[in-house]
Amino acid sequence: MNHRSIDIEGYTPEEILALPDAQIEAFFLMGTPLAFRVGTAEILGQFEVKAERLILELAHIDGGGEGVLPTLAAIAKRYAQRRHLKAVEWIVYATNCARPNLKLRRVLERRGFQVEGIEGKGDCYHFIDEVSEETKGKVRAKQGQR
Repeated sequence: MNHRSIDIEGYTPEEILALPDAQIEAFFLMGTPLAFRVGTAEILGQFEVKAERLILELAHIDGGGEGVLPTLAAIAKRYAQRRHLKAVEWIVYATNCARPNLKLRRVLERRGFQVEGIEGKGDCYHFIDEVSEETKGKVRAKQGQR
């Protein structure tokens, strides 16, 4: 089977992960909205490290379908492990879209995301993927845990 890498703004996941931490922080982990392309998807999101977690907030995903979320998940988890973070926290605003992407919702739910009320953000698909050595594996966030 021929496995093709999904590029992020023209860079492979390996090229992004090869960047120095300071450059990744300056480009991606600013905690401010960032529009970018992953494969055929256009994404609006923001990323930051807070309380030993890499937090990925995805506000809008247009297009895709070729493995965009697994690609982002793999990069996020590898970066979190490299930085010795405890978890990757996902917050996906796909609950009240004007044109809901039903396939995206199915993918999120299949991966363990649950709709939760997040303080200051409203109802979102939410998931915490633990990456620490002591607790390898995935766990869902509990209501109010942050």
